[in-house]
Parts: sequence; structure tokens; C-alpha cells
Amino acid sequence: MSLTDPLSDMLVRIRNAGKARLEKVDIPGSRLKAALAEVMKKEGFIRNYKFIQDNKQGILRIYLKYDRNEQHVICGMQRVSKPSRRVYVKGKDVKPVLNGTGISILSTSRGVLTDREARKESLGGEMLCRIW
Repeated sequence: MSLTDPLSDMLVRIRNAGKARLEKVDIPGSRLKAALAEVMKKEGFIRNYKFIQDNKQGILRIYLKYDRNEQHVICGMQRVSKPSRRVYVKGKDVKPVLNGTGISILSTSRGVLTDREARKESLGGEMLCRIW
């Protein structure tokens, strides 16, 4: 089955698994999704992830993170750039999400970065999503 927006599908699967309080969620893999999962792990939104090779495209297994009250750590996610409307920002125009509580994830010439890293390096790129 072909998806028109695989990143949006990834975010929806993570959100739905968090609402269902699942321990892990399996997503069809790609390098961009793995880079997005790496940023989410580094920022503390997921516990871990693993890329499982198979004879097709691979599977990205994401282990979700919960707080003491067993609430999902991710309160909200928003896909910014879509296949129908790409959103590009300059390095100086990257703004914090919820006064620094959340993150924006950008695809830049130096890979997938958070908004903080992009501002620090004055890099712009395609704004993929926001997570808080």
C-alpha cells in the first residue's frame, strides 16, 4: 500500500499508541523516519527505537515513554510541512514552540535538527513537525 504522507502516518501511529498506552509501535521504516525518531529520543519524547531489517523496507519499532501517572509524554504533535504545501523557514525565522516547552523538527542540509540546533547554527530548511 502506498502512502502519500508517511511522516504524518508515523506521527498518527505514535499518538494513537500513546492514547492506547501501548509499550511499542511498529512503523514502516525509512531513513527520514529513523532520523526523526533519533531526534525524539534525544529530546526525551520516546524511550528508544530500533530499526529492524526485513526483505522489504524495514520496520521502525518505537518504544513509547510515559510519566509517573502513566500519561503519554507527548501531549501534542502537528505536521507542518505537507506534500501538498511545503513550509520552508530561514535560520533566523525559526521560533521556539510553546516558549521552549516543545520542539520543531527541521530537515536541513546538515540532517534532521531541532529548532534549537537550527537557530544555533543559523540553518534553515523544511519544517517537518512540532512536538510538545
